[in-house]
Amino acid sequence: MCHLATIASIISLFIWSTVHCWVWLLKAAAGILCYVGAYVFITYDDYDHFFEDVYTLIPAVVIIAVGTLLFIIGLIGCCATIRESRCGLATFVIILLLVFITEVVVVVLGYIYRAKVEDEVDHSIQKVYDAYSGTNPDAATRAIDYVQRQLRCCGIHNYSDWENTKWFKETKNNSVPLSCCKASSTNCTGSLTHPMDLYSEGCEALVVKKLQEIMMYVIWAALAFAAIQLLGMLCACIVLCRRSRDPAYELLITGGTYA
Repeated sequence: MCHLATIASIISLFIWSTVHCWVWLLKAAAGILCYVGAYVFITYDDYDHFFEDVYTLIPAVVIIAVGTLLFIIGLIGCCATIRESRCGLATFVIILLLVFITEVVVVVLGYIYRAKVEDEVDHSIQKVYDAYSGTNPDAATRAIDYVQRQLRCCGIHNYSDWENTKWFKETKNNSVPLSCCKASSTNCTGSLTHPMDLYSEGCEALVVKKLQEIMMYVIWAALAFAAIQLLGMLCACIVLCRRSRDPAYELLITGGTYA
């Protein structure tokens, strides 16, 4: 009986320590999730002219909210384990379950809006290029110049698309914006008579790829931390069950001994 009690006590101590580790892991997860959500917000701000549906940012909003909630859950879990509170641990598990469900919803929304990105960009990109004026204070101009430099692209499908824009027809200099110039072309003026100095790939496909890539960050982050929370819930449930049924565990946490 003594050996069985010792083994039970060791197992219980291991599980209790594991719960402590999960609590601190949840706090770290909260910080990482908030970082991912903020990164999505900042990056989308650079491309917001290329989509009109504001609901595309819903997964990022939810994941920041989840990150904040995880921090609060971590505090609850920490207090519950320190005080060895059965009620606190039960609350900890229930809130974790709700957050787990929320993260599953984030994954589903992420896939839905990821599929809508291509249609959104295709619907709005022509309007953005038509609004290009070539002056820095103009929002559409800044957005296009930024995207063309960052993604190393020119035009919607290629640099020849600029010939159909209002800006090209008004300037009448047979050239495209300097943001179309390759970084390696030091003497580039944007002239269409020197196409080798210009980026040949169009921006539409690259913008879609970039936005879908960002959405995948949200999806993978939500999946990873949903898995962590699932394991945390299992550990906390085991502690609750053993506390209720295992006399050795009760003796362990209360400091008692077997006779």
